[in-house]
Amino acid sequence: MANRRRGGWDSTTQVTPPITVEVPVLGIGAGPSDYEELARYVFALRRPRGLHMTLLHLGALDDFCRDVAGWTKGNTSAESALLKTVAWLEALPVLDGFSGSADKLIVLGSGGVCGLEIDVPASVRDFQVSLVHALHELLDGLLVDNIDDFILSSPALGFRTPRWVPHVAVGRPLRRGPGPWEIGRVGVEFGESRIRNRQFLRESDPG
Repeated sequence: MANRRRGGWDSTTQVTPPITVEVPVLGIGAGPSDYEELARYVFALRRPRGLHMTLLHLGALDDFCRDVAGWTKGNTSAESALLKTVAWLEALPVLDGFSGSADKLIVLGSGGVCGLEIDVPASVRDFQVSLVHALHELLDGLLVDNIDDFILSSPALGFRTPRWVPHVAVGRPLRRGPGPWEIGRVGVEFGESRIRNRQFLRESDPG
């Protein structure tokens, strides 16, 4: 377990991609040129069609379920964790689409990616907090003790900090340094929340 990369998906070693709750980006600014302006700061700007904001990262389900089984010393099996987690995911509420805005680019993770830091309505932050509370309830039902420690330790979850920073990853920064980089404020439109890679929920194999 110690050799698994935190929060990452290596298609050569993982059977299933990570599961996240996210909202898709429907538009940035008044038109395509507003997004293309970010090429002044970003190398290999990502395609607009795939842009999204992650609300909760669960990781690959087989990895997550093995993490639970290991943490509980087998009191919850990986198979039982899978069944309960899939049912939990499919019962999550849906967040309606909303509008946000951004006026800066921030460095993400180890610095290889930067993203738009998004100002979101309070209702979106409340929804994200409710997802974290729901995750706590799931883990409690899976007999995980010291839940906060588990969340920050699980390689599948990949959490590095309990603080959620709303952002949309857009590409690799052109400039070196910690950022942030100020840009002209742009509006960002988001669609309703969805489970990324939902088609893999029933295909995961924790064995």
